[in-house]
Amino acid sequence: MTELAQKILAGNTRSIARAISHVENDREGREALIDELYPHCGKAIVWGITGPPGAGKSSLVDRLIERLRTRGKSVAVIAVDPSSPFTGGALLGDRLRMQKHAVDDGVFIRSMASRGHLGGLAGATADALRIFDAAGFDYILVETIGVGQTEIEIMGLSDIVLLVLVPGAGDEIQALKAGVMEIGDIFIINKRDLDGADKLRVQVEYVLGIKFAEQSDQMNPILMTSAINDEGVDDLMDSIGEYVERMKASGKLANRREQRLQDEIKTILSAKIFAAFHDFMQMNGEIDTLVQEIVHDKQKPYALINAKIDGFIKEMHTK
Repeated sequence: MTELAQKILAGNTRSIARAISHVENDREGREALIDELYPHCGKAIVWGITGPPGAGKSSLVDRLIERLRTRGKSVAVIAVDPSSPFTGGALLGDRLRMQKHAVDDGVFIRSMASRGHLGGLAGATADALRIFDAAGFDYILVETIGVGQTEIEIMGLSDIVLLVLVPGAGDEIQALKAGVMEIGDIFIINKRDLDGADKLRVQVEYVLGIKFAEQSDQMNPILMTSAINDEGVDDLMDSIGEYVERMKASGKLANRREQRLQDEIKTILSAKIFAAFHDFMQMNGEIDTLVQEIVHDKQKPYALINAKIDGFIKEMHTK
């Protein structure tokens, strides 16, 4: 085992930070490092926290960290931010509201840039989860920017998804979207002191009531919180604990983790195939030519690309 892997397993903070930078920048040895750590993973509980901008997710995460630390649990936080169009780095940086935990050895907070990845989730997020898991953190919280496909993608990374909604921000319509309702395990209406909070809860209850019309006992919990005022957070913690235990007992947690591994394998395969094909095209110097041919209507897009793929497959067979 490499020295870096050994230090990660020992919980060395500098080594954890170095390893995450390693996977973010796709440096040589990244894959070997994750393979070394993989046998030591599977103990951490992963919470995904998503929802629209302005819902108070960071304030809520700050309160959840407080509760987990009070219980003696170690916590890692991955805050997935938009990428800077100039540097590719995270625009928001580490969340300011969480900085009071920066001197706590039991808390590790890392911002990761989405780097243009569809939906805003960083491509290295799955590897970062492995690193934190192997390092021995009890809980890993993944907070996303909560726009577009991010809300759907977070389900593929988490054991449990906390969907944070806020009244007066269009969530009354968002809550009725089937896709959003499908990914949430626990629905949180934050800023409960605002006008419209009770109305939003009724609407969410109505949609969930239709979804679980024949299984009312399986309906997702709905919590009302005010993170900034530290209200309703203890009830939320209790609800999360009960829901996770319910997932374990029903086999849902094991199934979700298996599905997560299947999705991860598909993602790795897709990335490998794309990288190999990209190298093939670059070696032949054909990408620019291909674009020009399509732009000037000299070739039909599907026919041209299929021809290139056929050539790629034939070359692979000859190796």
